[in-house]
Amino acid sequence: MGLIQWLKGQFLCHLVICYGFFVSGLLINLLQICTLPLWPINKQLARRINCKLGYSLTSQSVALLEWWSGTEVTLYTDPENYRLYGKENAIVVLNHNFEIDFLCGWTFCDRFGVLGASKCLAKKELSYLPVIGWMWYFLEMVFIKRKWEEDKRNFVQSLQNLRDYPENFWVSHQSTSKFLLHCEGTRFTEEKHRVSMEVAEKKSLPKLKHHLLPRTKGFWVAVQNLRGTVAAVYCCTLNFRNNETPTLLGVLNGEKYHPDLYVRRIPLESIPEDEAECSAWLHKLYQEKDKFQEDYSQTGCFPGPKVTPPCRPWALINWLGWTCLLLYPLCLLLVQLVNSGSILSILATVAFCTAVSVGGRWMIGQTEVKRSSSYGVALNNK
Repeated sequence: MGLIQWLKGQFLCHLVICYGFFVSGLLINLLQICTLPLWPINKQLARRINCKLGYSLTSQSVALLEWWSGTEVTLYTDPENYRLYGKENAIVVLNHNFEIDFLCGWTFCDRFGVLGASKCLAKKELSYLPVIGWMWYFLEMVFIKRKWEEDKRNFVQSLQNLRDYPENFWVSHQSTSKFLLHCEGTRFTEEKHRVSMEVAEKKSLPKLKHHLLPRTKGFWVAVQNLRGTVAAVYCCTLNFRNNETPTLLGVLNGEKYHPDLYVRRIPLESIPEDEAECSAWLHKLYQEKDKFQEDYSQTGCFPGPKVTPPCRPWALINWLGWTCLLLYPLCLLLVQLVNSGSILSILATVAFCTAVSVGGRWMIGQTEVKRSSSYGVALNNK
């Protein structure tokens, strides 16, 4: 095991993983572009195809977490609610404290078969980036500029488009799909928390210890536009045992983490329709989430029974398939380069490998807490 762990930390392994991700991502983007003529003819078929293509890319990250690093997410939830996961549309509300919280969310989606159609909120700039950004564009992700007056119309229209989506989905505020919402609007940092609690004091709201104040307007708009389409809100609270501080670079190095995810299912009809009442309801929800996090820091566990959903093999099969498919021509190219002895060709190959490595490290860097945006500080200071 010592040798295997050592190999996982080597640059060559990281290079192969990044190469497979980027090249397969570009090929998937190309296939997605090829579906453009199909959209006006059969939009639902085009959507289903793009769901499968999206899964082929995002599941590689799930395989990296589950099979490469050996990280297993333990789920705390009501058994009666557990049987509904993956069988209904839902809005997922997840705390945004950790560098790999999105990976844990994707794993949750994959275990219940909804990863390919999952949705999230994303910065508009990401839609221009190859691989992930282009893939999300074809998956009809909700892109925002974080300027409400400009975002409102696009936000509402994007949500309305989901009403006839052919797959079940979970929507996250980042067939079945997931819509993921980080209601805090940005990743938790000590500076953002300090500013957020100053705002809470000015507005006479209860202070939170482990969360930022939630952005209530976007949540209310999402709930109102998805009534009749979404069955429930999944309130998810994520933490890691033994005060672990997980990083994406650690996952790439094969480090094993121990995440615990507490999921509560809240029927959508129980959420107030009035904006002010919905805002108060969301603030109360975050006070409850904060209490769960505080209890977890004291006891090391969340309330209720825990279960580990069965691991699906498709993410691993897909990852190995892409790796084998793309490594074969790369190995042939390297052999030809060595035999040719061409200095120019060798330099070009070295430059390509360097670009892949730099690109991979850049993407990893974007997940780091210290690299998170100043959005929360700037907005709360207004």
